[in-house]
Amino acid sequence: MSNLRRSTLTEPAPLRWAITAVVLLFLTLFLLVPLATVFISAFAKGMQAYFSAVREPDAMAALRLTLLAAAIAVPCNLVFGVCAGWGIAKFDFPGKNLLTTLIDLPFAVSPVISGMLFVLLFGRNGVFGSWLFDHNVRIVFAVPGIVLATVFVSFPFVAREIIPMMEAAGNDEEEAAAVLGAGGLQTFFRVTLPNIKWGLLYGVILCNARAMGEFGAVSVVSGHIRGLTNTLPLQVEILYNEYNFQAAFAVASLLAFLALITLVVKAIAERRVEQTVLERTEIRLKPDPTSP
Repeated sequence: MSNLRRSTLTEPAPLRWAITAVVLLFLTLFLLVPLATVFISAFAKGMQAYFSAVREPDAMAALRLTLLAAAIAVPCNLVFGVCAGWGIAKFDFPGKNLLTTLIDLPFAVSPVISGMLFVLLFGRNGVFGSWLFDHNVRIVFAVPGIVLATVFVSFPFVAREIIPMMEAAGNDEEEAAAVLGAGGLQTFFRVTLPNIKWGLLYGVILCNARAMGEFGAVSVVSGHIRGLTNTLPLQVEILYNEYNFQAAFAVASLLAFLALITLVVKAIAERRVEQTVLERTEIRLKPDPTSP
């Protein structure tokens, strides 16, 4: 296998080394150095200063709000992604191409623009603003607006991960289950879900990472009320603008820790997906001992 792999490499060794060096240099400059800078600056004044910064009431409130927004947005997008993926991959209906295009809308629209849309809809002078104000319902500059903005910017990730998997799997197994008398929910939980579970997990991980790190849309709808509507990214911006650099980097390190945990879970999911594909390939290629 190793000899075959070496024989397929037609590029000269210096070119391969140069490409590898460019990749490593890029990762070092734009990933490792900034990440190291965050942690070095966060602990520059010692552990006591670091824990004082992250335990500060506004920082803890920002952390709670970030986790709350992600805890609401991810399950909502999970349900939407499964329903959208199942409908697009398994059925034909009018407007299917339009629905597929609309799922990609948050990728094409700036998060700031999406935040402005919520302000125009639910703000004091927005389309529904007067009615909401009369009924003492606050959307913009409150937690509901932050949740809505977070849901909007992160909803494509689950659907986009499972739609190709469902399309590749086809409908044969579902049709066989239906012939055997399985109901819709039985077919989903016993046939469809096992085939997409690792892709679904991968989409949830990406959705969660996007939800926790969102800045633009949340910044527009939050109002920057300290201790109430600031998420972790917004709290970092406020501390940095106040020249409280050590506290800003300390709070940023919390986001970095969450990102590292996400990467670990993502790597585990990717490895499990590869193992599943390999096992299925081996089963498919294994000769049938009963065949002549």
